[in-house]
Amino acid sequence: MKIMNCPLNGPRNISEFVYGGQVKAMPDVNSVSDEAWANYVFYEQNDIGIVLEWWLHSPSSYWFIAERHNASDEIIRTYPADELFKERIDFTASEADA
Repeated sequence: MKIMNCPLNGPRNISEFVYGGQVKAMPDVNSVSDEAWANYVFYEQNDIGIVLEWWLHSPSSYWFIAERHNASDEIIRTYPADELFKERIDFTASEADA
């Protein structure tokens, strides 16, 4: 049985988690082209090595970040997202959308 450490709930069976994609810089939502937005949403770096990934502990709906080696599938560490992200992004509608 594979175990992943949830920063909120502790060690849990891997079946309780859902992969949420790689952590990557989001383009400016007010000026991004359709092509750049599609690349952000649908494509990921596929280089072998340690990657930062979003994971969800499904029973508690808790999102966090995991550092994982994508060749060996070894989970290096997990931590709350606020260790990496210090500010919230405001997704208010632009004046053109109103």
